[in-house]
Amino acid sequence: MKQLTIPDNSMMNDWQFIFGVATSAFQIEGQSSTRQSTIWDTFCHTSGAIVDGSNGDVACDHLTHWRDDVSLIDSLGVGAYRFSVSWGRVLNHDGSVNSKGMQFYLDLLTELEKRDIKAFVTLYHWDLPQVLENNGGWLNRETVYAFEQYVDVVTKAFKGKVYSYATLNEPWCSAYLGYEIGIHAPGISGKQYGKKAAHHLLLAHGLAMQVLQKNSPESQNGIVLNFSPCFAASTNQADIDAAKLADQHFNHWYIKPLLEGKYPDIIDTLSPDHQPDIKVGDMDIIAANLDFLGVNYYSRSVYRSCEQEEFKLVAPATFSVTQMGWEIYPQGLSKLLIDLNRHYTLPPVYITENGAAMNDEPMQGQIIDLDRVAYFNTHLAAVDTAMKQGVDVRGYFAWSLMDNFEWAEGYEKRFGIVYVDYQTQQRTLKESAKQYRNMLLNR
Repeated sequence: MKQLTIPDNSMMNDWQFIFGVATSAFQIEGQSSTRQSTIWDTFCHTSGAIVDGSNGDVACDHLTHWRDDVSLIDSLGVGAYRFSVSWGRVLNHDGSVNSKGMQFYLDLLTELEKRDIKAFVTLYHWDLPQVLENNGGWLNRETVYAFEQYVDVVTKAFKGKVYSYATLNEPWCSAYLGYEIGIHAPGISGKQYGKKAAHHLLLAHGLAMQVLQKNSPESQNGIVLNFSPCFAASTNQADIDAAKLADQHFNHWYIKPLLEGKYPDIIDTLSPDHQPDIKVGDMDIIAANLDFLGVNYYSRSVYRSCEQEEFKLVAPATFSVTQMGWEIYPQGLSKLLIDLNRHYTLPPVYITENGAAMNDEPMQGQIIDLDRVAYFNTHLAAVDTAMKQGVDVRGYFAWSLMDNFEWAEGYEKRFGIVYVDYQTQQRTLKESAKQYRNMLLNR
C-alpha cells in the first residue's frame, strides 16, 4: 500500500506550513429550523434540482455533534480548520443577532483555540438568506450592503478568535452556476445575469475587506477562488483560442479585478445587457489589498471551438476520473499556480480546497479509499513542484473533513476523509484520514 507522504526536501515539511481540513455550514450543520431559510433550502425543495431529492435539513447534524467533530479534527493532527458561518444562523430576518446561532460559533471558536487549531473562517459559502433573494439576491446591489453589515456584526463578535477570514468562497460558482446556468441555487439562468451577479459578489468582497481591516486587522484576510485551468481539445488554433476565451471568462474574470482593479478585455465584447453595472469607485473597492489568496482546485477543463457558444466543454478522454466525472489531473494544479504567479503579483497562497469524490464502500467497518490517498499524494507533489518554482504557498486544506450534502448532487457523492453514516450519524475514519494523520505526525 502506497503511503501518503510529502516529498523529503519539500518546504511543506516546515512547521510554518499549515495543513488543515475544510467544511461549509450548509453542507454539514443541519438544524435548519433554528436559522433563517436560505436559497439552498428553497432550491432543495424545487422539483428535480437535487439529484437524490434530498436537502440540508439534517446533513451531518454538526450542530449536535460539533464537540465530537472538533475532537476528531484534533486527532488528525492538523493545524487548522476551515469552516463557514451561516449568515442566516447568526442574523434574523430583521438584521438582529440570533444569539443562539452566534453562540454556537463562539463556542466552536473557543474549543478550537483550546486545542491550538487555527480557525479559518469563510464568511459566505453560498447560503444567501432567502429574504435577500426575494429582493433580487446578488443581482440587487443592496445585497452588497447587507453583506457588509453582516460581516461587521460577525467580526465584532469573533474579535481575537479567528486566524484567517475569507470573504467569499468561489464567487464563480455563486454567479455562474447560480445566476447564469441555474444548476445551483437560486436556479436562475440567463447570460444577462452571470456577470452582474459576479460584480456584486466581488464588490461585496471589497467592502467586507474594509470592514475586516477595521474590525480584525490582526487576522489574515482574503478571498477563496476556484480555478479550473483551461486546455485546448486539439492543436487547432480555433480550439486554442476557445480555451483562452474560456480562461478569461471563468478564471481571470475573478482574479484580475482583485489584483489589478479591472476586468479582462473581454468585457468590451459583451453585449450591453450582459455587462455588469459598474459604478465609479467600484473597481478600487474590489482591488483591496489581500493578505492571501485561497485557491480551490479539483481538475482541469478542456474546450473546443463552438460556433454557437464560442467555446464548448469537452468530456474527459480518460478513465482516470473521480466519482464526479472530473479528470484526475494533478499537473494542472502546479501549472495553474505557476501560471498565476507569472501573470500576477500574487499574495501568499493557501490551497483552501483539494480533494476527490470516490466510490467509498465500507467493508467490515473500514473504508480503504486508496484512490483518494493516491489523489492526495499526486496533488501534494504538484503543490511541492509549484513551491519549488517560486510560488508562495503557505498551507493546504483537504476537502473535505467528512462526507456531507454535496449541493446539487445531494448525498450521492462522498468527498470526506471521514465516512458519515447518515442514518446513525456515526463518523468513521477512512484510510485517507488515517494516512493524512500519519503524514502530519511524521512531519
